[in-house]
Amino acid sequence: MVKSKWDFGVFQLFTAIFLSINLYVDITVVASSLTEPLAQQELDRVWELPGQNFNVSFAHYSGYVTVNEESGRALFYWFIEAVEDPASKPLVLWLNGGPGCSSIGFGEAEEIGPFHIHADGKTLYLNPYSWNQVANILFIDSPVGVGFSYSNTSSDLVNNGDKRTAADSLIFLLKWVERFPQYKGRDFYITGESYAGHYVPQLSQAIVRYNQATKRKAINLRGYMVGNALTDDYHDHLGVFEFMWAAGLISDQTYKKLNLLCDFQSFVHSSDACGAILEVADKELGDIDHYSIFTPPCTTNSSGSNRLLKKRHRVGHVSKKYDPCTEAHSTVYFNLPEVQKALHVSPEFLPSKWETCSDLVNENWKDSPRTVLNIYHELIHSGLRIWMFSGDTDAVIPVTSTRYSIDALKLPTTKPWHAWYDDGQVGGWTQEYAGLNFVVVRGAGHEVPLHRPKLALALIKTFLSGVSMPTHELVSAS
Repeated sequence: MVKSKWDFGVFQLFTAIFLSINLYVDITVVASSLTEPLAQQELDRVWELPGQNFNVSFAHYSGYVTVNEESGRALFYWFIEAVEDPASKPLVLWLNGGPGCSSIGFGEAEEIGPFHIHADGKTLYLNPYSWNQVANILFIDSPVGVGFSYSNTSSDLVNNGDKRTAADSLIFLLKWVERFPQYKGRDFYITGESYAGHYVPQLSQAIVRYNQATKRKAINLRGYMVGNALTDDYHDHLGVFEFMWAAGLISDQTYKKLNLLCDFQSFVHSSDACGAILEVADKELGDIDHYSIFTPPCTTNSSGSNRLLKKRHRVGHVSKKYDPCTEAHSTVYFNLPEVQKALHVSPEFLPSKWETCSDLVNENWKDSPRTVLNIYHELIHSGLRIWMFSGDTDAVIPVTSTRYSIDALKLPTTKPWHAWYDDGQVGGWTQEYAGLNFVVVRGAGHEVPLHRPKLALALIKTFLSGVSMPTHELVSAS
């Protein structure tokens, strides 16, 4: 169990960032003399994907950015420009969590990206609710060992943690905007879900501190938004157990034991006693999708099914019509050699098998602070736009967990709890605080854009606009 204090961890993170930045500066001086950024962009451009029987009006790119020359760590990215007028749209980064899960496999292929995968695992369809309707979207497989990201140093794969993930992600962004200079200074937002409840605020903090130290805005961070996000181990545990009990998923006896044995445990590094009672709870829940308790689970032998509660921090496996087996389709598609070639995956660094989540990364995770609420306090004062959202049918990091964590921030309410609407129907509920907005998405599970894609598009559109979620004005009969 990690016992170092978070403040000391932040100091270590910031030190690591600046060591890496010094290396980065040296690298870019050399790289700029060798490769013209626009030429590298063209090398990264994806012209067509296997199984794509439709045309698109936007450009997209994929490839690697080396974040540490010494060890050979490189992060894989997929960047998809906005459908219309990308020069006028903000840049949005999406991160999935795990830790150890692919933002390509989840975020792009079944949530907010335009290219979604049919059940045959070979053909694609266009997602009409892709977030590139309103923004340029960037996906990163982070950290190394996840998806197509790699390291030449094998020990890197078993030494990942929150600190290095934030440091490497900052290096990635600084180098990526050198490759895509047209996005330098562009309004930039970070979004993500689940364990990215750590990644997103930690990376935001790293960017803010880097900008303050260098007295320039190489990355023009304007805000961040996280969904069903791991935020504070104690409050998240309280919320998980309360949600499962209130929904009738577990017994009174198990509910009491969960609170007794797990409330003060780490989500990532829990005790054996906590793990044992979580297994009991898992059996009581039965064969349901913990990430979406009212929809059917996947009935294939997908590796992602029923890993909870032990693996409750992993993103779920929950599209035109709802399909609970989308994770299985991604596994087939991204293992096709022709797909890997189209995405510029280097055969030299290709994993033996592409997987949605890496057990090696997950099971060897080093540092995971018990809370990121202190980062919220710091960044709220920096003036960033900060939103949290929750699908209300998720039993992994449920709406109750996020409400407990927000309550712990002790922020004054500026707009009380009320319903928000989409096309005349209640889309969910929202409350606004001084420095933070909270949005519940009605009927959504852990992966909100998967279960409620239309509502998720309304959410990101409103977030980027910097206004409140739309309310429904009743029209009186004349």
